[in-house]
Amino acid sequence: MTNAAQNFEILDGYAADVLAVSAHGTLTRQDYETVLIPKFEEMVRQEGKVKLLCVFGDDFSGYSAGAAWDDTKFGFLHMREMAGVAVVTDNVWLRLGVKTFAPLISCPVALFHMNELEDAQKWISEWEHEPENGPGVSVEHKLPTLEDKA
Repeated sequence: MTNAAQNFEILDGYAADVLAVSAHGTLTRQDYETVLIPKFEEMVRQEGKVKLLCVFGDDFSGYSAGAAWDDTKFGFLHMREMAGVAVVTDNVWLRLGVKTFAPLISCPVALFHMNELEDAQKWISEWEHEPENGPGVSVEHKLPTLEDKA
């Protein structure tokens, strides 16, 4: 692991089309604007589409308001450049957020618990995207539908 900067850490050892990041502490707008977005845009210029592996461990505590906006904006502005997204976390509210927004993302999304990190690494590294395919969610890690229990 190298390039620790701010609260995003870029993780090494992945294929050229995989951007693997680990989030620590409270993410800020500066973390997005100085670390994640420039790295993602650089990889898009080189690879065309990028697969994201995002790890949110026990030391991740949340987003500032500016970071929450940048995260939303980043997702919508770069949606067509994402080939797949794997999210690794045990954080309950973050898992619920991924389950809620996965259907809006135009690439396969897989959600893993922290003890499934190796599975997430394998999924994001071995999975080959098909540019002509539309939105989807990994069949092996299909997100359950949300039910209104009221």
